Amino acid sequence: MQKIFNVRHIKGDLFGGITAGIVALPLALAFGVQSGMGAVAGLYGAIVLGMFAAIFGGTATQVSGPTGPMTVVSAMVVASAIEISGSLQAGMGIIIASFILAGCFQVFFGLVKIGKYIKYIPYPVLSGFMTGIGVIIILYQLYPLMGHASANSTIDIFLNIAKPLSDLNWQATVLGGFTVAIIYLSPKIIKAVPGILVALITMTLVAFFMKLQVPVIGDIPSGIPNLKIDSLLSIDPNMMWTIIEFAITLAGLGAIDSLLTSIIADNITKTKHNSERELIGQGIGNMLSGLIGGLPGAGATIRTVVNIKSGGKTRLSGFIHGLVLVTTLLGLGKYASYIPLSVLAGILITVGIGIIDYKGLRHLLCVPKTDSAILMTVLLITAFGNLLHAVGVGVILACVLFMKQSGDFAESGTSITAFTGVDGESPWPDEKNMWKDYKGKIYIKHLNGPLFFGFTSRFQELIKELKDDIRVLIIRMERVPYIDQSGVYAMEDAISYLQKKGVVVVFTSLQSQPADMLKKINIIPALIPTTHLFETFGNCEQWLQRYVSE
Repeated sequence: MQKIFNVRHIKGDLFGGITAGIVALPLALAFGVQSGMGAVAGLYGAIVLGMFAAIFGGTATQVSGPTGPMTVVSAMVVASAIEISGSLQAGMGIIIASFILAGCFQVFFGLVKIGKYIKYIPYPVLSGFMTGIGVIIILYQLYPLMGHASANSTIDIFLNIAKPLSDLNWQATVLGGFTVAIIYLSPKIIKAVPGILVALITMTLVAFFMKLQVPVIGDIPSGIPNLKIDSLLSIDPNMMWTIIEFAITLAGLGAIDSLLTSIIADNITKTKHNSERELIGQGIGNMLSGLIGGLPGAGATIRTVVNIKSGGKTRLSGFIHGLVLVTTLLGLGKYASYIPLSVLAGILITVGIGIIDYKGLRHLLCVPKTDSAILMTVLLITAFGNLLHAVGVGVILACVLFMKQSGDFAESGTSITAFTGVDGESPWPDEKNMWKDYKGKIYIKHLNGPLFFGFTSRFQELIKELKDDIRVLIIRMERVPYIDQSGVYAMEDAISYLQKKGVVVVFTSLQSQPADMLKKINIIPALIPTTHLFETFGNCEQWLQRYVSE
């Protein structure tokens, strides 16, 4: 096991953990309320998962806890359990069993090394899924924003919207509106304190001292929580398949959520996480959280970035984040009970807005129609159907449509071969002189066949393996007939990464579909000027002779 802390980084870990804990507090309370289990469930989950995932996980700087996507699924589990059993208390066995079993599945995923396959999920599927989650979060907060309890489903929200509108609590709505405004505006004035915390404290004080008639969180239990073993003993055996379905959904979503956050942490810290160990750590944390009635969660992107930017370097920072939340449990809970639900709704609305993938939506008309269709299909199934079905349908659609495209290319005589880099290959016949003359100064990347979602991760890995002293990367595109949304975004990230290192990237022999895609997404000319596009490799060689001699 890697060291939990390093003496040299204790100061940074302390500041990073405290800052992340402060940011996590209002989110934990808000997610707990949204789940239907109460604010304390979010707090329990943030504490236990935050501490144990930090110790046993595979990403040193990752901060874990309830997240938007995981809370949406948890809320569905809670609502289903209540519908089946008649009340929250009666359905607690189903809920707790689902949460604990989800952690068990995640540990299993880690042991069988399933984490390495997450990278093969196509971008349109992830984009549609995350945007759908953002839409759900926003929709579910509309009723609390108006001073009413939320509906049980997104469809019910639309069907019954007339009731809260006719009985609008203006005080609650104004509080929620100001909460949203403060979160977005306060960072421009007060940079040292997170906007979420400023909004939470300010609006709670306003509601308290002005004696506004708005729904509040209410009493939050303090002290050490009790184990929920008794709830497990009351489970109806006939409910096991339902529990397994809930658990697999939570485990799969948590795995995706956590590993995506791990990748973001890697990009910031220039480190490499251990995906198998990360899943095991998340699973242990979620199992223990479920045992005390805490919400399941995952690696939290915002809290992880805050931790890193505030100085967090080791696992100690994530553990300290959990300790900060313990103080609320042991003494500050009586003050948190005055927080208006509409303020938490305002906080969650900003979370939902932040989750939506605007980049994917902005390029809907630019990317291939198949990618746009997959994104919108996944989005709609996520928002109005089953989340696990949404990802499954999206992946199956992506695979089927790619097979069709591959068949179309084969029928037209285009050869589709495996994606490879130039490492270990002999230079192509027209490259031999260039290879000899400019060795150590240039690198030529051969791309064979379509650049699609199955190859994007390896492509990015190959780019990052390039030596630091090269001046020019030549990407040969004459054998690339097609590039999808995942591929074009992978290309965009790779080019941006190389340009920051001072490497000039040029393309040769772009075919029509890849050229159109790169222009629509504005990689050409924003990242690759037209002067760095060459119709033939010979034209590129003539330019290179002039460039290297300068």
